[in-house]
Amino acid sequence: MTTAPAFIAYYRVSTQAQGRSGLGLEAQREAVARHAAALGGQVVQEFTEVESGKRNDRPQLAAALAACRAQGAVLCIAKLDRLARNARFLLSVVEGAGEAGVAFCDLPQLPPGPAGRFMLTMFAAVAELEAGMISQRTKAALEAAKARGVKLGNPQLQPGTPATAKAASDVARAKAATKARDVMPYVEAAQKAGASTLQQIAQALEARGVRAPRGGTRWAPAQVARVMKAA
Repeated sequence: MTTAPAFIAYYRVSTQAQGRSGLGLEAQREAVARHAAALGGQVVQEFTEVESGKRNDRPQLAAALAACRAQGAVLCIAKLDRLARNARFLLSVVEGAGEAGVAFCDLPQLPPGPAGRFMLTMFAAVAELEAGMISQRTKAALEAAKARGVKLGNPQLQPGTPATAKAASDVARAKAATKARDVMPYVEAAQKAGASTLQQIAQALEARGVRAPRGGTRWAPAQVARVMKAA
């Protein structure tokens, strides 16, 4: 009698707001559930990451991989780009998932072993190439616009005016909010692990290698407080 395959789902959203609202998350959950059901299996555990796709330090992904190895389960991901468009990082995940491997709901079912890893590498390489070409085309278009004398940005803003100062302030607040959304999952994880003071949270962030707002991995309690306020 064949044992029904067990799947461990990994979902990723880019912001805390998406995580709270379920925007994007529900579609991923439905795709994974359909995939598992089509293969006669079931989702036995779920892990959700609130993190940029460009970052490789993902605690929830690490936990999902550990669970896959411990339970002999398949790591199931709704779409390849929910994991990464970086072929090297993708291969490290495939290697870390254990013998059951990784399944992507938006790709054909891959054979186990070296053949499946090779095919997945090709898919990832194409995704990485696509991302690089999009970035390259965007930069080329901006350079061409500059060469034609197009003034980028808001031409109404003048140096030294209140409007300029407000625009700069708005940009700074937006950057701070984005950084806060990136860091808060680590802050919340530290709190769940027992960190109750700003100093303890700062030490936990340093231990995880989380980068501080101005670069580096050294965190001061005041920086933690500002991140928590901006989130």
